Amino acid sequence: MAMACLARRKCFLLSRNLSSDTIKYSLSLASFSRGFASGSDDNDVIVIGGGPGGYVAAIKAAQLGLKTTCIEKRGTLGGTCLNVGCIPSKALLHSSHLYHEAKHSFSSHGVKFSSLEIDLPAMMAQKDKAVSNLTRGIEGLFKKNKVNYVKGYGKLVSPTEVSVDTIDGGSTVVKGKNIIIATGSDVKSLPGVPIDEKKIVSSTGALALSEIPKKLIVIGAGYIGLEMGSVWGRLGSEVTVVEFAPDIVPTMDGEVRKQFQRSLEKQGMKFLLKTKVVGVDSSGDGVKLTIEPAAGGDQTTLEADVVLVSAGRTPFTAGLGLDKIGVETDKIGRILVNERFATNVPSVFAIGDVIPGPMLAHKAEEDGVACVEYIAGKVGHVDYDKVPGVVYTHPEVASVGKTEEQVKALGVEYRVGKFPFLANSRAKAIDDAEGLVKILAEKETDKILGVHIMAPNAGELIHEAVIALQYDAASEDIARVCHAHPTMSEAVKEAAMATFDKPIHI
Repeated sequence: MAMACLARRKCFLLSRNLSSDTIKYSLSLASFSRGFASGSDDNDVIVIGGGPGGYVAAIKAAQLGLKTTCIEKRGTLGGTCLNVGCIPSKALLHSSHLYHEAKHSFSSHGVKFSSLEIDLPAMMAQKDKAVSNLTRGIEGLFKKNKVNYVKGYGKLVSPTEVSVDTIDGGSTVVKGKNIIIATGSDVKSLPGVPIDEKKIVSSTGALALSEIPKKLIVIGAGYIGLEMGSVWGRLGSEVTVVEFAPDIVPTMDGEVRKQFQRSLEKQGMKFLLKTKVVGVDSSGDGVKLTIEPAAGGDQTTLEADVVLVSAGRTPFTAGLGLDKIGVETDKIGRILVNERFATNVPSVFAIGDVIPGPMLAHKAEEDGVACVEYIAGKVGHVDYDKVPGVVYTHPEVASVGKTEEQVKALGVEYRVGKFPFLANSRAKAIDDAEGLVKILAEKETDKILGVHIMAPNAGELIHEAVIALQYDAASEDIARVCHAHPTMSEAVKEAAMATFDKPIHI
């Protein structure tokens, strides 16, 4: 196949074309690591932060033979993602979807029952069990790979020392040759909208509500806001999303976005776009939100039981001592690094949400592996243009590469191939056929530029496209690969066929 040949070709060229500067740097770094004089307690690598980027970096470092310590202030590993983000939200998304399906779809499949009720405490317990099992699993991986784990808040006191206020009230200093900052991000606050995690909540509070709100207002129409809005909307909340921008999920392909918004509206979600939040009053039983048009105009008031602030995230770098040792940051607090994840301070590196790039757990993991490979004298690699993104609603929306708007802005001549799931046999068989696959390819070469999928389990389907983009595949490469029948994946093949020639089933 063309893609396999291309992969072999790229590997060969990579081995031949490594610059002498890269080789010299790698050798000198390896020599530095081996020759650094230190006491027996010194580490080769210290990782501050035990989230997806930090714990993966720590494990990879240990696997490469580097003595490693990971410092985590939370007391449980996995960071925001595992503890109060990706994992608990997906647990609730799944549980709420099961309830919604039981209420609205089971009868059409011949499954009927006399009563149906929500046991919210049991739903929350299932979520908490999943989180607990996974955090303990990471601790097990640390033990397996001989990573030293320090529970506490780490602060840089020198380029080779981290002071830790431990969670048991003590303090210690951890020394090492290289320090990786992997402290992640925190909820971005809105002026005049104070979060109390009771009536005005962040995503953390939205994952732990003790009862289902009758009315929920979500401020922000991004990934997190739409996912959490979906959870509570399925369970019975009346959900209104307030967004300052003219569109939901502004990074999404425009055509897919329109279909996605229509789908959410059919599910009962209401949208107030081009709308600014100017004030909030939570003094009564509920919350009153004052809004006005983004361009200015008359103010109106919305009332809700709970308001979710989901206006994005901000790098967590406060109190780390960056200024003490002179680590450079940009105006929004992100740590500036080069292509090797090195800061301006020798021996100090940074990865994940604290540096520029998509704030995604899987991106942070790739950063962590690549950073450690550089520290070990190897060559790491992360391509931010080929990091997939997924909105875990139902249907899900997943994408990788360029949107059609981005391709147009580049001035590249291109072709578009689309295939609706209404024409996919598996989707029709399970009566879940909303959505499409859209592929963008360069007109002259047929090289795939971007793939966008709206479908049940789109987050699983997208990885065929990720691999294709990684190896500069053409749409014809996907179209000529045999896909099992009947599967949702056949829609990807058909969209590829539509891109370079013609599909069969429409």
